[in-house]
Amino acid sequence: METYIVRVWLPDRPGALGQVASRIGAVRGEIVGIDILERGAGRAIDELAVQLPVADASLVELMVAEIRDVDGVDVESVRPVDGVTHDPRADALETAAIMVGAVDRAALLDAAVTHGRRVLGGMWAAVVQLDGGGVLAVDGAVPPEAWIEAFVAGSRATGPLQSTDRGPDDVVWSPMPAANLALVVGREGSGFRARERRQVAALARIADTRLVDFVRRNHPSAAGHAN
Repeated sequence: METYIVRVWLPDRPGALGQVASRIGAVRGEIVGIDILERGAGRAIDELAVQLPVADASLVELMVAEIRDVDGVDVESVRPVDGVTHDPRADALETAAIMVGAVDRAALLDAAVTHGRRVLGGMWAAVVQLDGGGVLAVDGAVPPEAWIEAFVAGSRATGPLQSTDRGPDDVVWSPMPAANLALVVGREGSGFRARERRQVAALARIADTRLVDFVRRNHPSAAGHAN
């Protein structure tokens, strides 16, 4: 069995998801997980974890065509995932537990980028020091360091991109104010939605709190300067 994450736009009406499930079943697929990313203006954006019997590009294309035949439904993206299970909430809790259990600053930042990228389906993740201090940790095929710093610096003028009232974008960031750092995650072909933006913000808050804990433990008089 091969597992894919299918991001779909659905009319927010009874029966729409059932129609999609029926079309997936027609190609011998099975929905094994559902994650609601965003709802509003009469539409819902869901991520469906779908198992197909074989890894076959033509079967995936056929599944997408079947889904798009449902009135008012669009397919934004399809991506394969490692393993046969996909539980975003459990993955997020596991990542939080790893970050809380980190024994030092380097391990914490590494966990933030490595597991944060995986949980969010990102192509890359980085921790950048605010105010031009450089990139401290990376995972994946990150853009040039100067680009990441410039992106965060430019975005700070209009507010962090995890805000739920901003439009979708393929790069999202959230500050760690006590540490004067930011967590940045990027991907291509699929924008970050409201639930994912909140998730980035939550991971950044956990990392920020743990960084302050490290400072308090090692330098009690400098607890307000976690960076």
